[in-house]
Amino acid sequence: MPETRVVIVGAGIGGLSAAVNLAAEGFAVTVVEKFDKPGGKMREVDAGGAAIDAGPTVFTMREVFEAIFEKASASLSDYLTVRPAEIIARHAWEDGSTLDLFADEERSFHAIADFAGVENALGYRAFCREAAEIYRILDHSFIRAQKPSLPKLIWRVGPLAFSDLWRMNPYETFWNAVCRHMSDPRLRQLFARYSTYCGASPFASPATLMLVAHVEQQGVWLVEGGMHRIARALESLGRRLGVVYRYGAEVAEVTAEFGRASGVRLASGEHIAADAVVLNADPSPVAAGRLGREAASATRRVPPRRRSLSALTLAFQAEASGLPLARHTVFFPAAPYNLEFDAIFRQRKLPPAPTVYLCAQDRDGRGDRSGDGAERFLTVVNAPALLNGSGLSLAEIEECETKTFRLMETCGLTLRPLPGALVRTAPQDFETLLPGTGGAIYGRASHGWMASFQRQGTRSTMPGLYFAGGSVHPGPGIPMAALSGALASEALLADLGLPRLLHRMATPGGMSMRSAQTIATD
Repeated sequence: MPETRVVIVGAGIGGLSAAVNLAAEGFAVTVVEKFDKPGGKMREVDAGGAAIDAGPTVFTMREVFEAIFEKASASLSDYLTVRPAEIIARHAWEDGSTLDLFADEERSFHAIADFAGVENALGYRAFCREAAEIYRILDHSFIRAQKPSLPKLIWRVGPLAFSDLWRMNPYETFWNAVCRHMSDPRLRQLFARYSTYCGASPFASPATLMLVAHVEQQGVWLVEGGMHRIARALESLGRRLGVVYRYGAEVAEVTAEFGRASGVRLASGEHIAADAVVLNADPSPVAAGRLGREAASATRRVPPRRRSLSALTLAFQAEASGLPLARHTVFFPAAPYNLEFDAIFRQRKLPPAPTVYLCAQDRDGRGDRSGDGAERFLTVVNAPALLNGSGLSLAEIEECETKTFRLMETCGLTLRPLPGALVRTAPQDFETLLPGTGGAIYGRASHGWMASFQRQGTRSTMPGLYFAGGSVHPGPGIPMAALSGALASEALLADLGLPRLLHRMATPGGMSMRSAQTIATD
């Protein structure tokens, strides 16, 4: 009996995960990738001779990756060295106040009590309980399930748990949910920030995104050698299983025979035949015809105004002084928080007073570092995705850079970048990297209670064609992209009449999810 051949388009985390899962089932898997290395948006840039993570910077849901390796009779620790972070993130405001959140919820409770009073600390605890309940309800019924409709979700949770769905307050905004628990305006900024991990505004996204705050408490990990090592680890495991990786090979179209996916045609003209195709890609450019007419008819395009956040990132080396840094530090302006999102989603411009995320990549999980001199940094400011093809002007970018460094200095941190060691990435650059997305790095914005049901599922309307990645179900973030690869594998196996795969990935003790403060994508 001939092997089942699968072609995976794109070596992002979703594609790499699907490749390992399918190869472990005995399929003949070929991964084709237009870039010269794996990782997708999990990329490195060279800034003055230093390799700096310029995509996702936070590793969570370690259990998902351990399960992928275990399924392939391997151990994650043989391929990747990770260490737990004691401090999840440090937060700083223009008034000079600072607050650390810890992996230990009790430590966070006492830190908040000292920072904003016992009443707000009790509100934080209630917020965490509500977030944990939301996660409990959605874990198996939604996150690790094939993309459900609302009726299917209700059926999955069962009649006895139906009332649980309404206790999640699906019609309440994330912002209102945060305000219901905490009165301190600084805490409201901090916790409302979780919605941006899904590329959304807290003023338009549903309260169900509170689950991100719960799952973050389950563990944040630091990857020795940088985040790109995660992609390399999956690639190495895939090679051991016989996966063929073809880099520098751009796909021009998905081919079909008798209405079923039959392979891909490269830009060079070469045709690679397959029994199934997995697209590790944003559905919008596919629907717009970038992979041919056959694939375009198999999915739907996200309207430009429904696109998620983009970003303006700066990767650089600098000497730091003043405010002690954690690995992850967030700087908040004194301006009303809604102005940031009104500018991005309504006015389609950079915020007048942006919040700034800073990743100090030479700091450990306590914020310590060895050695002196310059450090490697990445800053991220939320930005609008492109609406009509035009990007930010150089003047707008430079003005935002000035505001970025000024805010950090007002909060107590002085950075002195090394000359010639700064790399910018603006929304138009993300569009160049991923044509047809408008630079939206999380796919569809999670706005409104129905947004999660509107994401592309792993199955397309064309038999034999599947989707994976952070722009499809179950959503943005490295771990979610890995789960999407498993879901695509499960769907393919089921459609071929083979045993289920995903249930083998369930692990005890729950799962953690944080779509990354920075570009949490596939």
